[in-house]
Amino acid sequence: MVKEILRQILLPAKKRAWEYLKYYYDSEYREWYFKHSKRLLRFKDIHKGEGCFIIGNGPSLKTMDLKPLKDYHTFGLNKIYLIFDRVDLNLSYHVAVNPLVIEQSAREFESLVCPSFLSYRDARYLVRNLEHIYFIAWRGPITFQEDITKEIHGSTVTYIAMQIAYYMGFSKVFLIGVDHNFKVMGNPNEKQFLVGEDVNHFDPKYFSSKEWHLPDLEASELDYHLARFYFSRSGRQIYDSTVGGKLQIFQKISYEKALEMCGKKLIK
Repeated sequence: MVKEILRQILLPAKKRAWEYLKYYYDSEYREWYFKHSKRLLRFKDIHKGEGCFIIGNGPSLKTMDLKPLKDYHTFGLNKIYLIFDRVDLNLSYHVAVNPLVIEQSAREFESLVCPSFLSYRDARYLVRNLEHIYFIAWRGPITFQEDITKEIHGSTVTYIAMQIAYYMGFSKVFLIGVDHNFKVMGNPNEKQFLVGEDVNHFDPKYFSSKEWHLPDLEASELDYHLARFYFSRSGRQIYDSTVGGKLQIFQKISYEKALEMCGKKLIK
């Protein structure tokens, strides 16, 4: 009994000591790990076996009836708040990691009423550390992270949301608004200033008269292949229900079928 008690005390201490030494010269990560990573533990498998929607920001959202989503678990990405004046999504979770998006939307993220997962590196000086704000360590090598209390990679916020959904235990994930189709000229990840209306997102004001980073569709597809592999190997599934979407990696089903398959929020 005494040995077991000592083991339970010493092992976590040993782990945290190792993390401190491992990142001794990396103050940003060390600060995140010791101050913020443990808050993420509350989300481990809290939706085990349930379904959810990940809502992208593509223009296809304008063609859809999104009202039914208020009864389902949903992840909203980046500037999804711009749609709130048109439809009450009753959003379950929010995710944003792009530094320009966070800079442009810090006050809106602070006003959300659902948990918001933000890149610590980019949000720590811009977004107040409020109760609903959860910082993640967006960095590290290309991989699919099964444990979001560690470094998490993603070339697109949609992929970050997939990993968070996996950690939460969701068994079925349905994509909508992930058009995977942009009208741009330039190099992947290039920063540009958008003149005129934004035709690549559901709201023409999305990046209008603002800076934004051009998408990297090839890197996104690499991420999505990893997500499909990890979900399928654990007996789970990602479906693509985007209306007219160009992504060809996940099994495609209609939005109506997705609503049937997903399962509504459980009343607790």
